Amino acid sequence: MSATTFTLDDLMALLSEKAGLPASAHTTDRDAHFADIGLDSLAFLSMQTALQDRYGTEMPEENPELYTLGEIVDTVNATASNSAGMA
Repeated sequence: MSATTFTLDDLMALLSEKAGLPASAHTTDRDAHFADIGLDSLAFLSMQTALQDRYGTEMPEENPELYTLGEIVDTVNATASNSAGMA
């Protein structure tokens, strides 16, 4: 059936691992942006690389201000869904 869904918790864990996001900055707010959790464009680039390597996901724009955290999660899940449909 479908692969495991990528969640906001998964994104927080990835950002902790790749960008040094402290656990105290983790959020459950899907409408938050990178700046809201204290991350910058360099952290966004680190996340982009990890998402590409792990999930085959490419973010269409390189500006973190253009995405909410929820939109990033949805983009990963859409990529996974499209990949599963092609298999």
